[in-house]
Amino acid sequence: MSNSPMTPGIVPARLTAEQLSENFADLHPPLEPHEAAVAADRCYFCYDAPCVTACPTAIDIPMFIRQIQTGTAEGAARTILEQNILGGMCARVCPTETLCEQACVREAAEGRPVEIGRLQRFATDTLMSAGVHPFSRAAPTGKRIAVVGAGPAGLACAHRLAMLGHEVVILDARPKAGGLNEFGIAAYKSTNGFAEQEVNWLMQIGGITVENGKALGRDVTLDDLTRDYDAVLLGIGLGGVNALNASGEEKPGVSDAVSFIADLRQAEDLTKLPTGRHVVVIGGGMTAIDAAVQSRLLGAEDVTIAYRRGRERMGASRYEQDLATAKGVRILENVVLRNIIGNGALREVELEYVTQGDAGLKPTGETIRLPADQVLKAIGQRLSGQPEGLKLDGTKIAVDGRGRTSRAGVWAAGDCASGGDDLTVTAVAEGRDAAMDIHGGLNE
Repeated sequence: MSNSPMTPGIVPARLTAEQLSENFADLHPPLEPHEAAVAADRCYFCYDAPCVTACPTAIDIPMFIRQIQTGTAEGAARTILEQNILGGMCARVCPTETLCEQACVREAAEGRPVEIGRLQRFATDTLMSAGVHPFSRAAPTGKRIAVVGAGPAGLACAHRLAMLGHEVVILDARPKAGGLNEFGIAAYKSTNGFAEQEVNWLMQIGGITVENGKALGRDVTLDDLTRDYDAVLLGIGLGGVNALNASGEEKPGVSDAVSFIADLRQAEDLTKLPTGRHVVVIGGGMTAIDAAVQSRLLGAEDVTIAYRRGRERMGASRYEQDLATAKGVRILENVVLRNIIGNGALREVELEYVTQGDAGLKPTGETIRLPADQVLKAIGQRLSGQPEGLKLDGTKIAVDGRGRTSRAGVWAAGDCASGGDDLTVTAVAEGRDAAMDIHGGLNE
């Protein structure tokens, strides 16, 4: 584990390589061509399609499904990618069950929506496997833009700016580009190195240079960037991890779920990745679900998600909650972590039941203890420092509707910026739209 020393209960190879390979296989295998044709045939091709409104990137969903239906999957992919250049990853990780598919007329009429996400994957995979990049650059403008962060927002912004003829330099603190797509998505959702493949495919547009190992505030300052570039886009995500503020948080065996997932995603051999026998995950969002499910898939005997409110308040969708319970994860509701117990090695956690009142959470005095040799905290992330000269909106960088920050020449998009949901698809939309505003501003 990257954030915590080993403890006797956290060991590798709880399962064989064959078992791990089976456990971490593709959650939703790709559609075969005949399956895609059948799935596409279910679409009503609504004129005023509610699925389009529900998509943060406003993909013309009826159009691309009709293109699949008529046998032009690569044309369908272009329709998708014009709006969402990371449409391949979004097809894998987007919570379609609460976005486009929830809005589908078939869902309202039959309780079974058109499989929009899997159809999107079919189209984008078809085009990418053909080695095709359907976009080309405009004439060079002579403008240079710095993009800080090679996650979904930064990549989407960089691609759009490059397509418009600008030169883009992406600076990223990590050794590889991709952001959360590379380091933070459950391994069974993005298999076979797809995140890296998608970045390499995106870079075929040209005009984009990536400099890894360059962190804002450590290796470069905002003053440097605003001096050396015509515009700056911050897509730095949320690098800090919130503390549990519980007794014993410093004990070995307690670490953050984000690092746990990153270690898993970068592991070349899952048999060498250690996990606990009794794992407790604190939190209720997608990171908590991903960490809990993957702990089970690595061979943990029992995994519990402890969440301070009811399941209806969890950040993770009901589909993801049900996926977790189907994999053997227990979800404890209305509990707050009070103590992490163990004389040296982690042994137990103590949780207190709470009720929700008008003034917030109210302790009941009733407690429960669970055996634990590994605790993963997934209670939200925050900005890692404050970029100089920028106003904040709560814990994020304050931006207006165009992505402009309080500092001239600086935009922000994705999880670090105020206003949007912390979703890959939302980050892509914000990065794309910021690029268009940067382009417009450079031509003012």
